[in-house]
Amino acid sequence: MEKITEEIVNIGVNDRDITLFEGQYEVKKGMAYNSYVILDEQVVVMDTVDPHVTAEWLKNMEEALGSRKVDYLVIQHMEPDHGGSIMQLIERFPDVKLVGNAKTFQMFHQFFDISSDDRAVTVKEGDTLSIGKHTLQFFMAPMVHWPEVMVTYEQSEKVLFSADGFGKFGTRDADEDWTCEARRYYINICGKYGMQVQALLKKAAGLEIDVICPLHGPVLTENLKYYIDKYQIWSSYEPEDEGVLIACASIYGHTMKAAEKMKEILDQKGAKKVVIADLARDDLHEAVEDAFRYSHLVLAAASYDASVFPPMEDFLHRLKAKNYQKRTVGIIENGSWAPTAAKSMKALMEGMKAVTFAETVVTIKSALNAENLSQLETLADELLNA
Repeated sequence: MEKITEEIVNIGVNDRDITLFEGQYEVKKGMAYNSYVILDEQVVVMDTVDPHVTAEWLKNMEEALGSRKVDYLVIQHMEPDHGGSIMQLIERFPDVKLVGNAKTFQMFHQFFDISSDDRAVTVKEGDTLSIGKHTLQFFMAPMVHWPEVMVTYEQSEKVLFSADGFGKFGTRDADEDWTCEARRYYINICGKYGMQVQALLKKAAGLEIDVICPLHGPVLTENLKYYIDKYQIWSSYEPEDEGVLIACASIYGHTMKAAEKMKEILDQKGAKKVVIADLARDDLHEAVEDAFRYSHLVLAAASYDASVFPPMEDFLHRLKAKNYQKRTVGIIENGSWAPTAAKSMKALMEGMKAVTFAETVVTIKSALNAENLSQLETLADELLNA
């Protein structure tokens, strides 16, 4: 357990056994499933936890409550990693009231085959719930990142319970930089919904916030402007850092050699930061994160089946799904007899907003030659002057 204030306690669980979050995102340092108890004249639990850690969560709850019972469960998000232990709470406290919005209860009945009519407290934008000294105010946050999501502001202690917002991969006590894993979490989980996140940030701007309590990762208590500013950048799709990601999909290594040469040239010409992602071997979701982080992107890929090598195809599909935009992109293709990668990569990026392609396309036929080196120099100049 973690004491947030005198009357707010985090009874969530650090899951150190999980290896893949949502069945796809690698989490080497586990995952935190946060759940909060507010102890007042009435007792409120803010969200539950993933079924995998229900037993430990119930133990934490029992320790926090003592002999008291839970009066309300606020359901900010029905996704199973947060709503998956609702039934266990109801079984333990049969008289508990469930607080959610209309969409919450539509989804509740999809997950659970019981009626909520006798216990549902349906709230809408701006509604409040007084539980003694504490007053909860509810703000709808549809598509951040599910349609039923809402966040809760506790007025007396100025605490924002932010649902999945401001969350990160890793346990609460993971010894790592918040920004890197929060960025990877945001881009891959919420990245598609920047417009909706911007709408929520506008609501939050009207609140005086001293503490942010997310459903994943550490509770944020200091320098909140830093975290909010990061969310402003990420949700507006602006580059966070000046730099170049070279995303490479190489079969036998010749395309990777071209990517490495491109990095060498960019470094020599004064690029602030150049990173290579091996799409066939590295964490694909980290490559997606870096594509959003940096101002420029170079795609280097081999031709394959009259199209492009599948790791690059997968990468570009993921960028499109996450609403990639506002970047300058250079292309390096390889093909021993009929290069098709450049055409395919451009086609896969069709519809991405404000994406500008460098004029120079570097076409390698099997291995780098002197002409290619000259083309790489030209492409580097275009990117750095864009």
